[in-house]
Amino acid sequence: MVLCEPHWDQHIPWPKIQALQSRLLVASVALICFINSYDGDFVFDDSEAIINNKDLNPATPLSNIWKNDFWGSNLSSNSSHKSYRPLTVLTFRLNYLLAGGLHPVGFHVLNIGFHCVISALMIDVFAVLIAGLGCDGKAMGKRLAQFPKASVLAALFFAAHPVHTESVAGIVGRADLLCALFFQLSFLSYCRAFQAGDKTERFSMSWIIVSLLLCAVAMLCKEQGITVLGVNASFDILVICDVNIYDLTRRLLVAKKATDVIEKVRNGLLVRLALLLLGGSLLLFARWKIMGTGPPAFTEVDNPASFAENLFFRIVNYNYYYSLNAWLLLCPWWLCFDWSMGCVPLIKSAGDWRIVWLLLLWACLIGLIRQALCSPDSSERRTLTFGLVLLVIPFLPASNLFFRVGFVIAERVLYLSTAGYCLILAYAVAYCCGRWRRPKKLLQAATLALLGINVARCALRSQQWRTEQSLFTSALSVCPLNAKVHYNVGKNLADRGNQSAAIKYYREAVRLHPKYVHAMNNLGNILKERNELREAEDVLSAAVLIQPDFAAAWMNLGIVQNSLKKYDEAEKSYWNAIKFRKKYPDCYYNLGRLYADQNRHVDALNAWKNATMLKPDHSLAWNNMVILLDNTGNLAQAEMIGKEALKILPKDHTIMFSLANVLGKQQKYKLFCTTAGGSWNWLRGIMSLL
Repeated sequence: MVLCEPHWDQHIPWPKIQALQSRLLVASVALICFINSYDGDFVFDDSEAIINNKDLNPATPLSNIWKNDFWGSNLSSNSSHKSYRPLTVLTFRLNYLLAGGLHPVGFHVLNIGFHCVISALMIDVFAVLIAGLGCDGKAMGKRLAQFPKASVLAALFFAAHPVHTESVAGIVGRADLLCALFFQLSFLSYCRAFQAGDKTERFSMSWIIVSLLLCAVAMLCKEQGITVLGVNASFDILVICDVNIYDLTRRLLVAKKATDVIEKVRNGLLVRLALLLLGGSLLLFARWKIMGTGPPAFTEVDNPASFAENLFFRIVNYNYYYSLNAWLLLCPWWLCFDWSMGCVPLIKSAGDWRIVWLLLLWACLIGLIRQALCSPDSSERRTLTFGLVLLVIPFLPASNLFFRVGFVIAERVLYLSTAGYCLILAYAVAYCCGRWRRPKKLLQAATLALLGINVARCALRSQQWRTEQSLFTSALSVCPLNAKVHYNVGKNLADRGNQSAAIKYYREAVRLHPKYVHAMNNLGNILKERNELREAEDVLSAAVLIQPDFAAAWMNLGIVQNSLKKYDEAEKSYWNAIKFRKKYPDCYYNLGRLYADQNRHVDALNAWKNATMLKPDHSLAWNNMVILLDNTGNLAQAEMIGKEALKILPKDHTIMFSLANVLGKQQKYKLFCTTAGGSWNWLRGIMSLL
């Protein structure tokens, strides 16, 4: 199978592989790359977006997905990240319904399927960008049976790029997949507007409106979808109107008339650009209103460069981030699930050697831009230009140019930008094949080898994404300075019962980032469970000192102080937790235990009642109320509370047993036998009366 074109200006279709076969080939490669992840677990961000997201539960009103953010928090909340992706959440909910619960296989299979479809559809996108609206001068509708070979090659590179692993193997990455799918459909719909007649004078307004609607759908999957309007506008200017930017600039600079170019611009371009601008403005305004007319609040930990006081070094660090993103596209070997918290140290002086990387990035970009503008070959000029357009425009929302983002590097945001890189790479292969006759077979072998290496890397990386243990451990060699990596490794070890190893990683996370309050909180909890109460108190006290509104740390500190019999301090800690989190049933429960230890029975009952009001299925609070009332001789009230609890928790054996004891003491033996027997603890109930 020949992968190279002898001359870039000859758009020779693949001789044996027709349209369907080409799509099946690309889709098959995409499937092979990521099939390893089909039976993986819910990992990393999946916990918040799926497992803990109540919007997926069929019992939750469907309207909630239009009110809440991607993580299930209300958009008006101060803690909301303002990520509004209701259509993505809707697909998660459908997965939940079809599987009858939270079973990850269905989620993973759908992600892999989306990537296969997107990769196959990339052939059409690349074919339009390489060959225009028709490979042989025919209308676009008649073009689909044949593709330039370079478009299939670029689609193969896209299907097998390892940087896609996070988007495909991580279920949360579905937002990027859906956004990319509707991005493609919006672009192809815009192209369909110019099928018939003179393409600069006659165009279908219906297809342009369809393109705008698909753009809106892409935005409802992920905010990045708005960037398709920039790609559509670029395509209109450079392909539909065939405006040569370099030629136009040169004519204007030498004061020559550019009548022919201006005439092209007049022929409907301004109308179409006005429509794109109006549609984009309305979408942005609607998004701003939905967000609550306020950006999300990020901290220095999320994006340290954006908090740099010196403007020069802020710009330098942003450009350094761009160079690292470019490196991930060129050499996607060092991949990590998280790049924050010291993974990328800031550049703080002009003598830092890493500045070389951003200089190299801009040298390459300027070289590509110059080649794209000055090339005498229209096809080569168009391909390079749109490679750069697809590389840069979808990345703009993550560039920190318009607003602060909540990450340093995120591999998911490169999903669409990878298309631009793959188009440029396919151009480079075709360019070399067309000019280097002798080593042509060597270039073909190198191209196949590159594809093979990428497929193998995808398979390996998707295997790492199957479990949190393998995912977090794989990051230790990539980002050893990342405190969050050590924190997640420690958390995973703690969840599996290996507390000694977890303590080591939590300590390392705090050492790397001394203000990492979440690591401190988890470390304090383990120390508390190991009865190392003094150190636990010190660690948790440091956490609330760093972040005074950290409610969970205040509650855990209260538990430790209660165990140390520092009752007054514990009570203050519990009330601080409730102050910063109004609805905190677990804290009310622990406050009730404190009052019970002090024989403040009325206060204890009130605290547990508050817990059950905030969380009606709080079994421990209900049971403690029954036991306390039983122990204090208030049997009638204990019976009433126990029956009320069983209405909410009819299968809770602990509450059944406590109620059975109360009924036995009241000599209500018939009710006692029914209740005790229903709890499968009737024997224990009888024995307690003997």
